[in-house]
Amino acid sequence: MHKIVFAGVLIAAWLPAQNFFDVKPSPQQVAWQDLEIGVLIHFGPNTFMDREWGDGTADPRVFSPAQVDAAQWVAAAKSAGARYLVLVAKHHDGFCLWPSAETAYSVKASAWRGGHGDLVREVAHAARLQGLRFGIYLSPWDRHEPRYKDNSKYDEYYRRQLTELVTRYGELTEFWLDGAGSEGHVYDFDSYVRTLRTYQPNTLIFADVGFLQYADIRWVGNESGFAPEDNWNVVDRLGYLRWRPAEADTPLRTDHWFWHPNDEKSLKPLAQLVETYHKTVGRGAQLVLGLAPDNRGLLPESDVARLKEFGDEIRRIYGDDGDGPEEVWSSAAPLEIANAKPMTFDRAVTMERLSDGQRVERYAIEVWDGRVWKPVAAGTTIGHKKIDIFPRTTASRVRLRVMEAPGAPQIRRFRVYDGGPRE
Repeated sequence: MHKIVFAGVLIAAWLPAQNFFDVKPSPQQVAWQDLEIGVLIHFGPNTFMDREWGDGTADPRVFSPAQVDAAQWVAAAKSAGARYLVLVAKHHDGFCLWPSAETAYSVKASAWRGGHGDLVREVAHAARLQGLRFGIYLSPWDRHEPRYKDNSKYDEYYRRQLTELVTRYGELTEFWLDGAGSEGHVYDFDSYVRTLRTYQPNTLIFADVGFLQYADIRWVGNESGFAPEDNWNVVDRLGYLRWRPAEADTPLRTDHWFWHPNDEKSLKPLAQLVETYHKTVGRGAQLVLGLAPDNRGLLPESDVARLKEFGDEIRRIYGDDGDGPEEVWSSAAPLEIANAKPMTFDRAVTMERLSDGQRVERYAIEVWDGRVWKPVAAGTTIGHKKIDIFPRTTASRVRLRVMEAPGAPQIRRFRVYDGGPRE
């Protein structure tokens, strides 16, 4: 018997057994969650017109960067710890960064590369050359294309452009479906997904839960880059449970996804970026930083420096935390770290093994003071990764105690670190 809650009323119903702990991720989702940090690149006519949202009327000739260097973008992203890159191939203005056969409104009508350029190809190649996974954002909303007014005609147009992107640029790790501006429009999402799956069966689809109920990744719900402390990978869509981890996207510059002139004050300080990391990756979500090349076609020098600062700081504190061997632990008994000499630390990193589902509902981290175990942190969910920060303490024994979980919890990593000030 399965219990369902409607408007706060608990109702018992005879339904096939299904609960949050039974739902498991696909191997592709497990691998994607291990990537932890990605970047989202916005670049187009808006870059040259001091705009965030274009209206589709810009002359394509305004897109005229003289120094496009996709390798520079990728290297900067990699220095920040990013393991994947998503390129906005078409934003809401409808301008395409590849030479689409479906429209003249693209790089082939621009001055860049004499109208013979293909930015999607350049970025995909640069990403793979430096070891980053590659993904694409193709806006459903299109403010330029006349066929947008006719649902069926636009669906065909979108599918044709989607086919171009999924057949020309190699394996895609992620495909973004942004619902901005699409209110009132009816899309044939089933046909879009069938097209995608035909050519890219392993690509994970990102979308807001309310925009597309059966995608593989969900929007965290804000652009500040903060995931909730209580963060379950399984979401409930009217009784249908699906593994759908959260992706938290936030721009490197406050409120700005595209580059704007005279805008240095908007660059987020290092402390804010580190806090964002702790409230995204440190709460079991994926962090995606929005990067914006300038009108030269380069990431501004200050952005490049800040990305490296951020990556260096995370590496200083956590070292190779994401690359070490997995621990094997499955027990109802506490998991203890014991050291011959006292350790000084101010945080703990805990990870669940998610291939069998997410299980931990409540836990505590405790240190031995020589007489009793004293709690230093407590929480509900762990998920892919949980970072607990607490007052600096010194002890030779520290343990993770899981207080609530259906069956034995599956823990793949439990470590402590000292994130004290840089020397």
